[in-house]
Amino acid sequence: MAKHPLNEIFGFPADNHSDRARRYRQKRLCPFNNKVPNCTKDKANDPLGVCSIQGADNQPVITCPIRFRQDWIVTDDAAAFFFPADTTWTSLTEVRINDVNGKSAGNIDIVLVAYDNNGQIVDFGALEIQSVYISGNIRRPFSAYMQDPANQTDMDWSSQRHYPRPDYLSSSRKRLVPQLIYKGGILQAWGKKQAVAMHRGFFETLPSLPQTEPEDADIAWLIYDLILTDQNIYELRLYDTIYTQFTPALNRITLPEAGPIADFTTMLQSKLDQHLDDKQNPPDAPSLDDILRD
Repeated sequence: MAKHPLNEIFGFPADNHSDRARRYRQKRLCPFNNKVPNCTKDKANDPLGVCSIQGADNQPVITCPIRFRQDWIVTDDAAAFFFPADTTWTSLTEVRINDVNGKSAGNIDIVLVAYDNNGQIVDFGALEIQSVYISGNIRRPFSAYMQDPANQTDMDWSSQRHYPRPDYLSSSRKRLVPQLIYKGGILQAWGKKQAVAMHRGFFETLPSLPQTEPEDADIAWLIYDLILTDQNIYELRLYDTIYTQFTPALNRITLPEAGPIADFTTMLQSKLDQHLDDKQNPPDAPSLDDILRD
């Protein structure tokens, strides 16, 4: 467990006290292409400006989806999968997608749209960004840090209750899987390619996905790392791209791998033995003498 749970605050490491870092913290600014200049995470008037936290072995864990928009490299990487190299394209954010009944299946984080010389759409692909949920309380250490950043660089939060940690299981079950089933299912029916951007640590908690060649793939999994530079800022860098088909990948993530049936049978036998023993040897009922004696 890291002593300091916060990794990046308003775009800068906790120990970065440069003029630029101080300005971003004072003004509550977002350096990663948010829809407005300011951070709007959690509360617009009191934003929770934590971009990434410290995970296992002090490795950064991206917890804000906007963090993936640094320099828009994520759209370049998705476009390389969606379109031929000479395609003219642009990106649109937060695009609603409906099912056959006109009911919303949610918003696609980023839709990349290819268009011709007349501005007519010729193709599109969907990019979903998967950050990591946090278990515990991140607001309290954030507030403590923001009261005096210069003197909270080395704060030790490890003994506090509800220490914030990455919750990879909830991130996959509550966000990734529904995204793939609902929005991904519609896109698959339309024959449109998808890309999923996530942090390397998150991807490594998923089951091993059956891979295919890029030309045969429905989904490109864009796996990113945060690399600390000499300027004491983190850069988002593509670590790997995994190509899969939609249905095998979805099945692999959603269907649990069965353990040995013998272990389950042993547990059932133990419970059955206890049940039968309780029936054959019921607890002694207290006699009237015992009750009066007490």
